[in-house]
Amino acid sequence: MANERALSRSATPRRSEDDRARRRPVHEERLRTTAGLRGTPALVLSAWRGRSGRRYIVGIHDLAEPELDDMGDAVVLAVRRDAAGIGEIVCVASAGESPRERLTRTWMARARYGGANEMHVHRLAETEAERSAIVADFDAVATTDTMTDTMADA
Repeated sequence: MANERALSRSATPRRSEDDRARRRPVHEERLRTTAGLRGTPALVLSAWRGRSGRRYIVGIHDLAEPELDDMGDAVVLAVRRDAAGIGEIVCVASAGESPRERLTRTWMARARYGGANEMHVHRLAETEAERSAIVADFDAVATTDTMTDTMADA
């Protein structure tokens, strides 16, 4: 097979990280959960991939105001789920322990106005810098809020 030309590794096209990131839209990856040991109810979990391709595990909650007061340090995604079960991020916020960083009723109203019916809560980011980086990873898909901006609206 002398007619086949072998390409060197340097001649083959390579995709850069930026190209791959642009091709990957932010999307949800549903996780299968089962009932816990000894009959405890299953946690409703899901995962989202950010623009970077990083995977964020979230707990799914109803969009309810009483839960905002007990949120703690977390990244919260307001999600609109359609009849086919496909989730779409409406807005993203970073919540912290200080009163200035707590989610406000204004954020909740904005999420509801956008059609959100679920809160997806990512609690594994330990620092404010980590939470800000996650919010930035979802930045292109939704109206992104920080608690400082939201408090100014209230």
